[in-house]
Amino acid sequence: MTHALPFRSPDQLLKPEWIDYNGHLNMAYYSVLFDNGIDVFFEHLGLGPVYAEERKLTTYTADAHIRYLKEIHLGDTVHTTIQLVDYDAKRLHCFAQLHHSDGWLSATCESLTLHVDMTGPKVASFPDDIMATLDGVSAEHGKAGRPSGMGQPISIRRN
Repeated sequence: MTHALPFRSPDQLLKPEWIDYNGHLNMAYYSVLFDNGIDVFFEHLGLGPVYAEERKLTTYTADAHIRYLKEIHLGDTVHTTIQLVDYDAKRLHCFAQLHHSDGWLSATCESLTLHVDMTGPKVASFPDDIMATLDGVSAEHGKAGRPSGMGQPISIRRN
């Protein structure tokens, strides 16, 4: 299995019901676009719906920080790139970027995801086969270094 960086989701076309009264994508749907992209990435890692059904293990988002950089509008096509920036036995730290089909960056999403035993539910360690996959992905994605824009605080800048 290849773990090339960046992982790229399929293209997504903005839907009319996602557009707000200002004529651009409503902020809630940035989360939908990022979630769709992350779902594809997690399937690539072996953590998709089949994993949940067969092993009764899944992932829950614990924290997510979205930065809105440039508006997108009805009719625009976007895709998500995702980098695994860190992981441990029970957590994944990812950085996703939402790109317009013309190549420019619209938004970023930094997230922390928990691995969960659905029978609890409780946070649980990844099985050995998933840890081996994460090791491979991390080795490739780590070559890119820290993504620009990661770890940005929320604050009001004062003079």
